[in-house]
Amino acid sequence: MSEPTRNNNQQMRRPMAGMGRGGPMPGIVEKPKNFKLAIKKLTRYMKAYLVVMIVALVAAVAGTVLRIMTPDYVKKITNEVIKGLGGTVDMDTVWTIIWIVVGLQLVALLLNLVQGFIMSTVTQKISKRMRTDISMKINRLPLKYFNGASYGDVLSRVTNDVDTIGMTLNQSIATLVSATTMFLGVLLMMFVTSWMMALTAIGATFVGFILMMVIMKASQKYFTSQQEELGKINGHIEETYTGQAIVKVYNAGPMLKRDFESINTKLYRSGWKSQFLSGLMMPLMAFVGNIGYIAVCVVGAVLAMKGIITFGVIAAFMIYIRLFTQPLSQLAQAASNLQRTAAAGERVFEFLDEPEMENESAKMKRLENVKGAVEFKNVRFGYDEKIIINDFTASVKAGQKIAIVGPTGAGKTTMVNLLMRFFETQGGQILLDGVPTTEVPRENIHEQFCMVLQDTWLFEGTIRDNIVYSKQGVSNEQVEEACKAVGIHHFIQTLPDGYNTILNDKASLSEGEKQLLTIARAIIKNAPLLILDEATSSVDTRTERRVQSAMDKLMDGRTSFVIAHRLSTIKNADMIIVMRDGDIVESGKHATLLQKGGFYAELYNSQFETA
Repeated sequence: MSEPTRNNNQQMRRPMAGMGRGGPMPGIVEKPKNFKLAIKKLTRYMKAYLVVMIVALVAAVAGTVLRIMTPDYVKKITNEVIKGLGGTVDMDTVWTIIWIVVGLQLVALLLNLVQGFIMSTVTQKISKRMRTDISMKINRLPLKYFNGASYGDVLSRVTNDVDTIGMTLNQSIATLVSATTMFLGVLLMMFVTSWMMALTAIGATFVGFILMMVIMKASQKYFTSQQEELGKINGHIEETYTGQAIVKVYNAGPMLKRDFESINTKLYRSGWKSQFLSGLMMPLMAFVGNIGYIAVCVVGAVLAMKGIITFGVIAAFMIYIRLFTQPLSQLAQAASNLQRTAAAGERVFEFLDEPEMENESAKMKRLENVKGAVEFKNVRFGYDEKIIINDFTASVKAGQKIAIVGPTGAGKTTMVNLLMRFFETQGGQILLDGVPTTEVPRENIHEQFCMVLQDTWLFEGTIRDNIVYSKQGVSNEQVEEACKAVGIHHFIQTLPDGYNTILNDKASLSEGEKQLLTIARAIIKNAPLLILDEATSSVDTRTERRVQSAMDKLMDGRTSFVIAHRLSTIKNADMIIVMRDGDIVESGKHATLLQKGGFYAELYNSQFETA
């Protein structure tokens, strides 16, 4: 069970790569990728901006058509000049044609600027919306997703993958449309001008086009691998950074370095191959273009000498060749960008398609003025078909302090997660003031709880912001009263900026002081039920007494569930529930359970045994 994480340098949130439950980071997993489906989903995602994008694409097409018209005017200028070589060149006609060409180019420039402005705006809005959707998706995902997901990989989808989609969409969609228009338009104009020269130009570029398709197909899988390995390396770095204390104390640096080098090498290989293959497009098309120039010059000279074509046609085809090969290279680059977009989009939509918690907006029943009575009726729960909680039944009166104890893996924290509906039961019921928790929205359940965990989650912000966290209408006096109640007010006043002191990487707070701040946060929330999950396990004995005193004040008048390994801290509990293998094996007060000499007595006495 964990609180949300923003800029948490106080805890190591997941097992580090190479050290955790999953062992070393896996390599590239070859699995079929549906690029068409990713592009289809991305197209549906852009539906809201379809009209303005069509305007931009029409502008791109119109600008391209104007550029295609240029060679025909160059042909006319050339023919006018050659016609006048034996006498006088009609400069009025030549200048008229020149000004027409200049006008066409200026209009084409304006249309391209309009298209660029629209596409840049739209792609940034798409990226913004995508980040927002991912952020909202995170809030709708069940807790079990984060138990098995790498934070670094999720962050990579929010940052790298979304940036890739925005950048490549901006570069590729308009280019794809304008290049296609250019290719088809130039092809048409070449055949209109001279079909023999057109076939010459096409023949010279056909081989290059085939090679381009082969390269595109070969580079596709490497773009996917590159995005996957980028997510893995981000996850590795993020996890290693947050666990530096553990890394150093276990001298795990060399091992983590080997893991990093392994992931980095795979990223290098997939990145190098994808970039190298896509980088072949431009020089390949430049080579094809040069071959086309030679072919046009040779064939054009022969045809001109035979009087089949004029020299103006040769001049026009010199431009046509450049305009014909240019869109081929642009199409290749746009295709490469779309491959990268599809790979990134697939990862983003894979995350957005993750199963969510049930939408409970239709539930009208709400808990009001909760007293805090809790009842567990034959609760059953398991992870991945492995049953953790078998048949949990217990009744808790309002205001009681309930301690849940047992060995690691007994299901203590799982029970609290079920109580707060972080997980859903697979059998039985949990009732709060006689109302089944499944009949009210889970947000309404969360409102009834305040929480203090072993991992003290503090974010980058002022002390006051950390204490008030998400609570509206809290006065400075209330914040100070809460801090006085837990005994940290004096310490805060000694800080340079008092309650406005910024908590960040440079802020030096002890574990006890951090814990007291989270207790003050719970006091401010003032919910009727309280969860304490190993809240004193990471502090020394002296600090524990101080934190315990603050928690006693917090528990006063609240129904409290305390999970503790230090059994000496729960002697005064109204009821101690002893769990083993997902079942309650004993329950009662501390003294009664000790007298029984059962499992609780064994756990309690084991803490005082000496070797």
